[in-house]
Amino acid sequence: MPKHLHVAAAVVRNDQGEILIARRPATVDQGGLWEFPGGKLAPYETGKQALGRELNEEVGISIEKASPLIRVHHSYPDRAVLLDVWQVDAFSGEAYGREGQAVRWVKEKDLSQYTFPEANKPILKALKLPD
Repeated sequence: MPKHLHVAAAVVRNDQGEILIARRPATVDQGGLWEFPGGKLAPYETGKQALGRELNEEVGISIEKASPLIRVHHSYPDRAVLLDVWQVDAFSGEAYGREGQAVRWVKEKDLSQYTFPEANKPILKALKLPD
């Protein structure tokens, strides 16, 4: 039976409307692919709490304004993931790869030039929908 992971992820937009993406380290599952920053929920956390913690740990920013965007259930051969995805419209701090990972601000129209894990594809579609 595959293990289940509950993950919080963020679509972070800067003042220019660009979206923050991060490259997964080569040493982890799906390494080298780009993703929306975030991480696994601790057993005691809500999605938004985990997102705040993970964004601070991974990219050095603090959430000021966020709202739910989409929830994605995806099954890989070895695991099932539930992505709790948030739209972050206001944050403080300057985003950088605190864990040595590459991070990039990308125009929404240019996201298709990057390779994302399968579970992220519904997020890319959701970004194209009207508010």
